[in-house]
Amino acid sequence: MSNILVIDDEQGIRTVLKEVLEDEAHHVDLAEDGFQGLLVLETEPVDVVILDVWLPNMGGIDVLKKIKKEYPDIEVIIISGHANIKVAVQAVKIGAFDFLEKPLSLDKTITVVENALKLEELKKENRNLKASLFLEDEMIGSSQQLMKVRELISQSAQSDSRIFILGENGTGKELVAKEIHRQSRRANAPFIEVNCASIPETLIESELFGHERGAFTNAFSRRKGKFELADRGTLFLDEIADMSLSTQAKVLRVLQELKFERIGGEESVSVDVRLISATNKRIEDEIREGRFREDLFFRINVIPIYVPPLRGRISDLEDLTAYFMEKFKKASENEPKKFSKPAMEILRCYPWPGNIRELKNFIERVNIMTEERIISPETVRDNLSLREEREIDDLLGRFGSMKLIQARDEFEREYLLKKLKENQNNISKTSNFIGITPSNLHNKIKKFGIELKR
Repeated sequence: MSNILVIDDEQGIRTVLKEVLEDEAHHVDLAEDGFQGLLVLETEPVDVVILDVWLPNMGGIDVLKKIKKEYPDIEVIIISGHANIKVAVQAVKIGAFDFLEKPLSLDKTITVVENALKLEELKKENRNLKASLFLEDEMIGSSQQLMKVRELISQSAQSDSRIFILGENGTGKELVAKEIHRQSRRANAPFIEVNCASIPETLIESELFGHERGAFTNAFSRRKGKFELADRGTLFLDEIADMSLSTQAKVLRVLQELKFERIGGEESVSVDVRLISATNKRIEDEIREGRFREDLFFRINVIPIYVPPLRGRISDLEDLTAYFMEKFKKASENEPKKFSKPAMEILRCYPWPGNIRELKNFIERVNIMTEERIISPETVRDNLSLREEREIDDLLGRFGSMKLIQARDEFEREYLLKKLKENQNNISKTSNFIGITPSNLHNKIKKFGIELKR
């Protein structure tokens, strides 16, 4: 059942349209003027509005403008008398779906309403598809640290303020940028991403600002840059601290003037872009060392958002592992694999230097490489590359039954044997390498009963 709102000051028209549309299995709300209609839109779900041009208190064109501004996805069908055809045409230019001339043809009314509903449904499907493609992953977790990030996203998304996202590699800075765009008024416009660290310095300006044909070798045609492609949308400059100082200066100028010239061109290109930047570096150190412009920092750092590392929100680990286990389970499996309690404890104690990206890759690897339904600690160690820990465990296994002095002497003896062998039992070379005097080395050789084979 679709929801249709009829806004008309004539009771007879409201009644007839309600009866006809309800016969077509639609739910219909009625309003006798624009103020009442806008109130309905605030409180009830509406798919299509049928709006009279001539209304008391607030004209139909003003109502249409307000609907298209605040509810741009709702289709509006205009009703007009013959004398108001020019106004109806104006309404279509503003964004109305179509107009119906009074006296109304009920058959035509039903057809236009059905067409508007089909368009609305198509828009909805496109939005859902776009959202599913746009967000590869979700922001998973309920920790206080993540809730603070979500709150900052919610508070800042609807504005056009520039946002600076800080955090280590793999924490999800790109995901935060996409979520800001998704919640913004620019959500239906482009989201353009540039990884400043991955583009050579010789190409970064062409990438950002575009170029004209013949601007340089192999510039066979005009090319739009990322600023131009992001017009009316969002430009995400990831790893902005890796940008050269000369490029930083040009980005600063664009942010100040909101216009630029393509490389090799003289024509100014004006853009309306919401800028989001990110870095994994300590920006204060970059500014102090002269690698990042302080004036650019002040331009982009209107709203800072810090994305915590995984080790700083370890309470989210179980939710994240469950999410990725579901994501990467094999098509033949009905239920995702699970970690045993000892295995989960290893994951909690692991520092996760690669953060959520490392966790994601690890769980994908586990799902491919093991048939275990309940993942064991051994499988976790094998797939988490904890070789160093295993070597330490082996070492402690050898010395675990010894007293400290005995273990130290045993280790020192083996160490000296290894270094003497590496230096062909040359006392001078070995003592110099390990940082003791030759006489001290002789004493240790005698103490540990080491035989030197010449």
